[in-house]
Amino acid sequence: MSAQPVNPNLPPDHVTVFIDDVEMAVPKGSMIIQAADKAGIPIPRFCYHEKLPIAANCRMCLVDTEVGGRAAPKPSPACATPVMDGLKVFTRNEKALKAQRNVMEFLLINHPLDCPVCDQGGECELQDLSLGYGRSVNRFVERKRVVADEDMGPLVATEMTRCIQCTRCIRFTAEIAGTYELGGMYRGENLQIGTFDGKPLTTELSGNVIDVCPVGALTNKVFQFKARPWELTARPSIGYHDALGSNLFHHVRRGDILRSVPRDNEAVNECWLSDRDRYAHEGLSADDRAVAPLIRDGEGFREASWDEALAKAAQILRDNAGDALGVLAHPATSNEEGALLARLAEGLGSGNIDHRIGQLDLSDGAHAQAFAMPVAEIEQADAIVIVGSNLRHEVPLLHQRVRKAAKRGAKVHVVNSVDFDFTFAIASRHVVAPSQLADAIAKVDLGDAANVAVIVGGVAENGPHAAAVRKAAADFAAAKNAKLCRIPQGANALGLSRHGVLPAARDAQAMLREPRKAYVIYGIEPGLDFADQRTALTALGAAQVVAFSQFACQSTRRVADVILPIGALPEVEATLTNLDGIAQATAAAGKLPGQAHSGWRVLRALGGDLALPGFEFTDLDGLRAGLAPKTVQVAKGGAVAPASGGLEVAASQAIYRVDAVIRRCGALQSHPLNAGPHASLNPADAAAAGIGEGAMAKFSTATGTATLQVLLDARVAQGSVWIEAGYGATAPLVAASSLEVARA
Repeated sequence: MSAQPVNPNLPPDHVTVFIDDVEMAVPKGSMIIQAADKAGIPIPRFCYHEKLPIAANCRMCLVDTEVGGRAAPKPSPACATPVMDGLKVFTRNEKALKAQRNVMEFLLINHPLDCPVCDQGGECELQDLSLGYGRSVNRFVERKRVVADEDMGPLVATEMTRCIQCTRCIRFTAEIAGTYELGGMYRGENLQIGTFDGKPLTTELSGNVIDVCPVGALTNKVFQFKARPWELTARPSIGYHDALGSNLFHHVRRGDILRSVPRDNEAVNECWLSDRDRYAHEGLSADDRAVAPLIRDGEGFREASWDEALAKAAQILRDNAGDALGVLAHPATSNEEGALLARLAEGLGSGNIDHRIGQLDLSDGAHAQAFAMPVAEIEQADAIVIVGSNLRHEVPLLHQRVRKAAKRGAKVHVVNSVDFDFTFAIASRHVVAPSQLADAIAKVDLGDAANVAVIVGGVAENGPHAAAVRKAAADFAAAKNAKLCRIPQGANALGLSRHGVLPAARDAQAMLREPRKAYVIYGIEPGLDFADQRTALTALGAAQVVAFSQFACQSTRRVADVILPIGALPEVEATLTNLDGIAQATAAAGKLPGQAHSGWRVLRALGGDLALPGFEFTDLDGLRAGLAPKTVQVAKGGAVAPASGGLEVAASQAIYRVDAVIRRCGALQSHPLNAGPHASLNPADAAAAGIGEGAMAKFSTATGTATLQVLLDARVAQGSVWIEAGYGATAPLVAASSLEVARA
């Protein structure tokens, strides 16, 4: 072979190859299959996946190669053969096709003939490729092997006899999720894929093994046996349970969302989806969905027509306009609905409007800001500082980006009140009580790192010392020339901030501490969504309340005078703004239940009844034509009283209790990560209080008491108690800066 390049005009990092006589320039070090994919030349494969490490164990991608006029003695795996200058590849000649057909024959030796009852039927890679590469006659008559299934939990169904040992699922849990939960057991023809210990998958990304599995071995347990793929219509949507806004498709049959799958977007979620976004649709069919307008009638409610309910709501708002009115919106409310709520409050003369219902310390007037370093660039960072966040549970796919950075060599530093689990190496840890988080940030040593991201999460943002932590993080970022990335506390907290759902007068905490005569609550489950539940329920219970709600739950019925049923995000057309500041649109997928309407339609009707300006549009296009960023001089709230004795409270959000829809997903509620209400103490603090592992203890605060089971956990900073928010049992503790603990 000549040392001279085939094409001397190529960039120095490229070579010339010929695939099926098509000449192309490809990067050095790339594999044949990558070059072929780039050129649109199909090569069959099972084990290869562009996001996973190369395994080269299925051999389905065998191709014929030739260099310098000399043919390779045997076929080469396209996924594991690097390109070289002048390489000729033949994917469809007799030698390649014979090899591919032989591999297919071996794969089918033990594969069961159960396509008619397999949930993967119609979207099975093995089914598709066997049509083109399979033989019409099976030459093997030996009995097919059978592999016992194992229970991988409530989300992933298994039929391991169908497994072809491609190892995609193993590589996903090892390299992407970082939990190393799956592996190969035994050898040769006895090889099996499993979890070793027979326990359920615990990664927050487990549903992705369904997507990467090329056969029906791993399928969606919630969707299982409900529909065939050709019966479904795909509707583009986005995840609304964290601020990342993962792109996805809802698969719909006759108005019912039956499953959700990832939609590729390299800038946001790549091709992955968190379990929280994948299985959330199950909560839409809860028994307590609000399906008709309800008006309070004595101690109960009665169904009413929309005209009557809107008239009642309008009367409440007319009678309590101005400063007597408070407007509270859930931070996942869409941009369109948020803009109309801002117009409603402005038209009624009220500056009391806010979406920051889960945040305690708003003394600095802070609100959501776009990441200074886009999510897609975080994986290229040299150093990352995580402040006050259980990142794996807060934004699972942001955690996965940080893992990619760590695998590249980035140093990850953590400042937390609990030494939370991460799936990457930690360069330095500062585990301190919540009141010391701000001081601990300055102690982080970045060395000579140039490209640095500082990620501030919910434990800090929602805690009683949030303002001090935000200032310390901003000062640290400025001093180190780092990019500050504060995670918005809500799926659309950034969009609502941009569209004026912010207070010019009282913020969320102030309008509950200083009760108003009437409230509008939008998309909120009052019993669990507020930071200070006791104060919120007291204020709402003594006022007149118009509730726009997806659920007519007990806590909504307890405080509301009118319940107006509205659709959840998968059921409406809307836009949300993610943590990068990108507005992303959704299409209506599921049908609206009963008499429910899109929130913007109900707000338009109410604004029309009140004759307010800004409600003259007739359709969604008209509404969007009038949308524009709105600047609000945000009122600063009062500071939270500092901790005085006792243990400090470190509260993180339970991964599957973040909002009303998720809390109604049966599969997620039975997941191992949904640990239930409990309190975790450092063993030293527990010993001082005379409390042992598993004992029941009484926790007393200024806002109430709670009796919880105690777990001893050395990861908790001494002097602190860690609880997970989102449970009724832990709600009295979330707003406390300190508490006393004693044996129950």
